[in-house]
Amino acid sequence: MKTDDLIAMLATGAEPVQPNVPEQRLARAMAFSLPVALLMLWGLGIRPDLMDVLGEPMLWVKFAFPGVVAAISLALMLRLSRPGMPAGKLPHALPLPAVAMALLAIWALLHAAPGERAALVLGSTWQVCTFYIALVGAPVFVGSFWALKGLAPTQLAWAGASAGLLAGAAGAVVYALHCPELDAPFLLVWNGLGMLLPAVLGAALGPRLLRW
Repeated sequence: MKTDDLIAMLATGAEPVQPNVPEQRLARAMAFSLPVALLMLWGLGIRPDLMDVLGEPMLWVKFAFPGVVAAISLALMLRLSRPGMPAGKLPHALPLPAVAMALLAIWALLHAAPGERAALVLGSTWQVCTFYIALVGAPVFVGSFWALKGLAPTQLAWAGASAGLLAGAAGAVVYALHCPELDAPFLLVWNGLGMLLPAVLGAALGPRLLRW
C-alpha cells in the first residue's frame, strides 16, 4: 500500500476534534460531584449563626482563599488536560492566595496578646478541620480524575496535583458553610492543609491513574 493510500484510509471518516472537550467533560464531572459534596455538608450541618456573620469581612476572606485557589487550579487542570500544553505562569500563581492569607495571619498574630496567639492558630476545631475539608472534597477529587482520565494529560503528576488541589479547594469552600472559625492564622494552617493534602495525593496518584 502506498503512503498516500494509507493516509487517505486513516483519514476516512475523521472529523475535527471539538476544542472545548476538556471543559465539557469537567463540567459533567462537577455536575455530579459538587452535589455529592453538598450532601455531605448537609450531614455535617450549616453553622446556625451563618446569617449573623454575613457582615464579617473574614467570612468572605474565608470563602475567597479557597475560591481563588480553586479558580487557578481549575485553569491549570484544563491546560494540563491537553497533550503538550504548557502550564504557563499558572503554577507561579498558585502560592499567591496563601501568601495573602499569611500576611493576614501575621498581622493578626502581631496584634494579639501573647496568650491569645495559640487560640488564633488552633481555634476550637483544629483536630477535625483538615480531615473534613479533604472528606467533603473527595467527590470532586474522584470527578476530576475521571475527567482527566478521558482526556490526554502528559504531565501526569502535575495534572493529578491540580485535580487534587481543585478538590481540596472545593471542599474548603463547601466546608466553610459549616466551620465556625474565622481567624486568619487558623485558616492559613488548617484550611491550607485541607487543600494541600489532596494535592499531594493527586500528585502521587496521577502517574499511576492518568497514564494513557
